[in-house]
Amino acid sequence: MTFRLRVITATLGVAAVAVVLASLASFWTTRNAIMHSVDLSLEQASQSPSSHPVGDENLVTGAYFELVLASGSTIPASNVPIDAAILAAARGHGHQVLRTVSFGGQPYRELIVPLPAKSVVDCATGLCQVKTTSAELFVVNIAGQVGELRHLVRTLILVVAGGLAVALGLGLAIARAALHPLEDVTSEVETVAETTDVSRRLDEGADDELGRLRRAFNRLLGSVERSQSLQRQLVADASHELRTPLTSLRTNAQVLRRAGDLGPEDLEQLSGDIVTQVDELATLVTDLGELSRGERSEGSVVAIRLDEVIDECVDTARTYARIKDVHIDVATAPSSVLGRRDRLVRAVSNLLTNAVKFTPAAGRIEVRSSHGVVTIADSGPGIDEADRPFVFDRFWRSRSARALPGSGLGLSIVAQVADELGGSVSVDRDPDLGGARFTLHLPTVIDATGGDEISDSS
Repeated sequence: MTFRLRVITATLGVAAVAVVLASLASFWTTRNAIMHSVDLSLEQASQSPSSHPVGDENLVTGAYFELVLASGSTIPASNVPIDAAILAAARGHGHQVLRTVSFGGQPYRELIVPLPAKSVVDCATGLCQVKTTSAELFVVNIAGQVGELRHLVRTLILVVAGGLAVALGLGLAIARAALHPLEDVTSEVETVAETTDVSRRLDEGADDELGRLRRAFNRLLGSVERSQSLQRQLVADASHELRTPLTSLRTNAQVLRRAGDLGPEDLEQLSGDIVTQVDELATLVTDLGELSRGERSEGSVVAIRLDEVIDECVDTARTYARIKDVHIDVATAPSSVLGRRDRLVRAVSNLLTNAVKFTPAAGRIEVRSSHGVVTIADSGPGIDEADRPFVFDRFWRSRSARALPGSGLGLSIVAQVADELGGSVSVDRDPDLGGARFTLHLPTVIDATGGDEISDSS
């Protein structure tokens, strides 16, 4: 069922219920009023029977009055059926009854009033006393009233039919008016889908539900456009970065064709260059894989002890730091963050690797952590203030770092992980060591295992 048909059906259904309920209410109100008028006339007649001789047909318009004896005979004799209810009242066993009966092909309203023994009634010869129990029977023809009610029913049926016809027309008009803006939105969305032009934006329109839908779709288009732009930039940057090591590998492979003309030292240097270039390619592919996860990675989110992650990463970094005789000083306080452990380990490791790379021989690295704040400072040359806004860009490398191995993606991954964890990362110059100081701010949680209550430091 289409949305248009649903709107029409809903409108028609609501109108049908309203018209039918109104018609039923009108019918029952009119019927009750008519029947109440007839019943009231019969009850008024029963209050003063002595003023109406038995057999008087002028009691009320179309009414008839007679006396029913316990034997079942009537005064005067009539063709009114005497059934069990009337006999029970005449014999003193029944109660006053007001009912609708039908005989002779006509509908009647009938009032049965029981009389005790020795009741005095008005008769043709004057006042008469009935020795046994009896009953007064008041009958009025309601054929006219029933005819009026039937006419009312036919009228109400026409009203219901007319109301449904009007409701159908209104439903069509409402559906057309209500769905026209939605059809415009659908057409614009289909145009975007066909042209794949995510730079296109919908007219936001009024501040209503459709306007909200348009604005939400525009935000979606903006997100898709940014994502496509980042993907294109990533592919372009990756292509540029891959070109240099691949070109070097191709050159070295061509040189290997003349391996017989090269000496042992040249061959050893050539093979070392090839290994270095392959390692550089492997690092670049690994970093590209990390960046391809986007702003949200897969895996379970758990509470992680930040100090334990730092100790683990420092142990690994010291393996490389010993080669350069670099000393790593660590001071951490227990704190916990919410995230994915492998991503947090990668971010901290990248910061430590970067510090080891730029720290000169016999230099120092200081690692501090408390309340979700991690600082890693080194005694290297530091980062120029003009370069600091770009250090977290993909593939960006300072002039002093272009001669060193690396993909230029390590700090980009750190920024991505910080954003994923709801934190931030910044860089400045350490006043004591003189080199770069990276500060990672992460929102903390209460560690259920250690019971450490830490505030949000983001």
